[in-house]
Amino acid sequence: MNNKQSNNAISAGPKKVGIISLGCAKALVDSERILTQLSAEGYDIADTSDGADVVIVNTCGFLDSARAESLEAIGEAMNQNTKVIVTGCLGIDEQTLREKHPGILAVTGPHAYEQVVSAVHSAVPPQHDPYLDLVPPGGIKLTPRHYAYLKISEGCNHNCRFCIIPQIRGPLKSRPMADIMGEAEKLASAGVKELLVISQDTSAYGTDLHGKPQIVELAKALGELGIWIRLHYVYPYPLVDGLVELMADGKILPYLDIPFQHASPSVLKSMRRPAHQEQTLARIGRWREICPDLAIRSTFIVGFPGETEADFEFMLDWLEQAELDRVGCFKYENVEGAPANLLDGHIDAEEIDQRWERFMEVQQAVSEKQLAAKVGRTTQVMVDAVGPDGVIARTMWDSAEVDGLVYVEGVQSVAPGDMLDVTITRADEHDLWAEPAT
Repeated sequence: MNNKQSNNAISAGPKKVGIISLGCAKALVDSERILTQLSAEGYDIADTSDGADVVIVNTCGFLDSARAESLEAIGEAMNQNTKVIVTGCLGIDEQTLREKHPGILAVTGPHAYEQVVSAVHSAVPPQHDPYLDLVPPGGIKLTPRHYAYLKISEGCNHNCRFCIIPQIRGPLKSRPMADIMGEAEKLASAGVKELLVISQDTSAYGTDLHGKPQIVELAKALGELGIWIRLHYVYPYPLVDGLVELMADGKILPYLDIPFQHASPSVLKSMRRPAHQEQTLARIGRWREICPDLAIRSTFIVGFPGETEADFEFMLDWLEQAELDRVGCFKYENVEGAPANLLDGHIDAEEIDQRWERFMEVQQAVSEKQLAAKVGRTTQVMVDAVGPDGVIARTMWDSAEVDGLVYVEGVQSVAPGDMLDVTITRADEHDLWAEPAT
């Protein structure tokens, strides 16, 4: 069947919308909201671009490499489908998008749900009464059924020199707590077993609404749902002590995702990072006293302009002392529009590569030590997948898609989302192996 015949065949039934979602989990939530609205209006969701009447590309524009990936994805979508709508962070640079791909149907910026839906209506109008359509209670999700991302706010009030998120997504805008809890309850009722709370700065949630952060109150309310609650993108403000106390009480998972980005005070000051201070190690120690089972995940940047060898060595020493459980590392690169581009002391790419290798070598040894300490422990895990090679699960210390896995041996008749009690039998620098607890 040629393309023309294929498109005619598609148009005979319900209109189909395809989506390509790039970038972070916050963008994924945007994609889910768009698809939920379109599904409520009777559109079908296509598995591939060439099987759709219109394709939405939700772009990422944070790094030059992400911009290139987004432009490539748009090109591929246009090769398969003449009707392409672009949204997301790269949408703020409409001129570049149209220069590269002049056939784009419409362009919107990030979290522009109504504009995207309107563009879909213009391209392929809905054909029926939306009041007669059924949508899953938790909306359309791009994640497996047993876990979902819960976005609590949009934008950011910080001015980190390497970041353009405030320029793209604007200042902090928190969702009302009632709206968040309503969505969370629907997801839990729909069978979601884990909510991953995300935002640009989770610690600042509610500051714009109430004049002070409300994240502890929100976490306490979410903790009453009886499912796993995991916090991402938490800044190390003093209020985190209250969150850790909830973790110690078993209300939310003992897991903190804190983007430290560096350890050297001079580099953090140059980055203009919020909450940068020299007492972070002491604070981590206090958190672990409150909640001994606490797992900390973080991300760092190597090669920031002006980073000296002494700064880098300071960070390596800090890593060994902090003993973080999961760590990601980015190689610094200029981002169009970021103030860091204008700083003196840019570091040669080869030197950045070498520092990244040294960083990962140190952290790998830390990770291996942390995981080895879990061997022999009995703990609860959540099943993520079941296949011919066995069961793949996660502990409470590991988030979906970014952290390690648990390979459970000797288990039958389980499904994704099931909870198992297991005993850890061995570990490597990334993952764990386990067997059913006796």
